[in-house]
Amino acid sequence: MSKLTCIILAAGKGTRMKSNRPKVMNTLAGWPLIKHVVNTCEALKASQIVTVIASGMDDVAAAVAPHDTAIQKKQLGTADAAKSALPVIKYDRGHVLILLGDVPMVSKDTLKELWDAGKKTGLAVLTFRADNPYGYGRIVTKGDYVTAIIEQADCTQDETDIDLVNAGCFCVAADKIEKWLGAIGNKNKQKEFYLTDIIASAAKDKVKCAYVEAPEHELLGINSRAQLAQAEWSMQSRLRDAALSGGATMIDPATVYLAADTVIGRDVVIEPSVFFGPGVTIEDDVTIHAFTHIEGASIAAGASIGPFARIRPKSKIGENATIGNFVEVNRSTVKAGAKSKHVSYLGDAVIGAKSNIGAGTVIANYDGFDKQDTVIGDRVFIGSNSTIIAPVKIGNGAYVAAGSAITTAVPDNALAVARAREVVRDGWANEYRAKKESSKKSKPVKVKGKK
Repeated sequence: MSKLTCIILAAGKGTRMKSNRPKVMNTLAGWPLIKHVVNTCEALKASQIVTVIASGMDDVAAAVAPHDTAIQKKQLGTADAAKSALPVIKYDRGHVLILLGDVPMVSKDTLKELWDAGKKTGLAVLTFRADNPYGYGRIVTKGDYVTAIIEQADCTQDETDIDLVNAGCFCVAADKIEKWLGAIGNKNKQKEFYLTDIIASAAKDKVKCAYVEAPEHELLGINSRAQLAQAEWSMQSRLRDAALSGGATMIDPATVYLAADTVIGRDVVIEPSVFFGPGVTIEDDVTIHAFTHIEGASIAAGASIGPFARIRPKSKIGENATIGNFVEVNRSTVKAGAKSKHVSYLGDAVIGAKSNIGAGTVIANYDGFDKQDTVIGDRVFIGSNSTIIAPVKIGNGAYVAAGSAITTAVPDNALAVARAREVVRDGWANEYRAKKESSKKSKPVKVKGKK
């Protein structure tokens, strides 16, 4: 297979997004826009991926790491942006895909088709049929090749009616890209160097530009919050369909939100209003009850989560474990068969196999300065309304009495009771009420105006 280099243009500031962050750092299905494009390039096994950014875009550089970046010093157009990557490119053979960082939903198969078209001619452009082509560059063709890309402002009436439009992505022969980009001028109203002019540069070498037509929904460019919301809707539909096709059941798919990397096994049941953040793996036969939020966590086979549960990052829920309503798990491991069914917080802890965490239990893991660890052994019973004050270890088979505040280690199979002793005084309530009534009757009555 010939070498493939990918250049991703991502130097735009995204003024229309009304954001303080670079446009490509806005998120779609839990990932920055740029990560979607990089991930697709990785799926193509590209030899090199270079992202073109503006000065000061350190967050974009971090998002694409360990891949290379190049700096576009001034925003002088798309061709100038692509030229900025040339000093970083390591390969002078094969082909170069020039992609847009704000077009995150283009698929691997579509880019493979663009690459194959570029191999045949040396130059190919990605296109789509637009329901509303206004604002897009129109693709003028002759047979199987593109003769020109006409910008909206320069279209004649006949050209305005063309619905085949430019998606902004190109495949270029690596040994020609420097020459063709270098030949592009900026004799236009905006005084910018347009990548679309590469077609005329290639024509001087008698190279024709092929084109690949892809679905419009893959090629949505994101330049506004409204377009970001539209892309989110489209992406969620795609992710839900994939989960359903993979053997999951969703009671109300439209209310389930997935991240781009969510992994869901077979026979998983997902009830309404469930949110998955990035980094979640759900194994087979898991039930996720309604109104549950999971991110950065793994859920093993047969587990039951929710309703109204929150599983936070770096948490692992074991096989057949139960995390019930209003339980929060944070940076903790809940081993096989363990249960926490009601209103508890489990933070920085290991909960042993088949242990039971009673309602209202809180693991107090923060001392005001540092997070501390708790280890609860296998087959432990924690009574309701207990507070486990970290760092502490509770041994296998131990019992903690309800309402206890545990501050020291509990040995295996021991009972820990840490609460004030109950005192019962027979008849006290009657005596108290009588005393209060007597006090009320003997209290002098005040007359207004008299002492």
